[in-house]
Amino acid sequence: MDLFERLRTGAEADWNRYARHPFTDAMADGSLPEPAFRSYLVQDYLFLIEFSRAYALAVYKSPTLADMREAAAGMSAILDVEMDLHVKLCGAWGLSPGMLEQTPAEPATLAYTRYVLDTGMRGDLLALKVALAPCVIGYAEIATRLAARPGATSPANPYRVWIEEYAGSAYQEVAASARAHLERLAERYMTPAREAELLTIFREASRLEADFWEMGWRAGRT
Repeated sequence: MDLFERLRTGAEADWNRYARHPFTDAMADGSLPEPAFRSYLVQDYLFLIEFSRAYALAVYKSPTLADMREAAAGMSAILDVEMDLHVKLCGAWGLSPGMLEQTPAEPATLAYTRYVLDTGMRGDLLALKVALAPCVIGYAEIATRLAARPGATSPANPYRVWIEEYAGSAYQEVAASARAHLERLAERYMTPAREAELLTIFREASRLEADFWEMGWRAGRT
């Protein structure tokens, strides 16, 4: 198993709470309440702004030029791909970029982004990339699972654009590259003593991702 698989296996309960949250299944069958998705989209836009800063930090933390280029590519994927998706989706729901940026960040948004940045500031590049992994790699796995559900990508499903974007080849390549880079970092910096440290980081990041889904899930029921 590569490092990502070992971490996912070691954090199975927290990972499943995140990767199989009811919010995701409700996107697949189209039953997710509109307020839940709107709330998620707005907060995820704010989340991505902070995540791009985490990739900027990864450039600073990178010991090699190749690592710097990997981090820069990740930041570009956020700024030029994911955020464009959110602008497009939100525009269809009557939400402009200005409205998005003026919305206060919810506690769940702040908790995860601050955790990732703090982990990166205190640790090395490997620790930072482990903190990022549940989001970067996890979204690709979640979308692939959802896309395989009957009717998930049919025109009748209002959430098909989100599913198709993250299940599509462009984002799948981003996730595969992130996973491969994580493994290369592990080959350089991994020691038996670090496995427990990195598992703690991965488990906490997965828990905070689940809380992010839960935030949107609750918004659809208030």
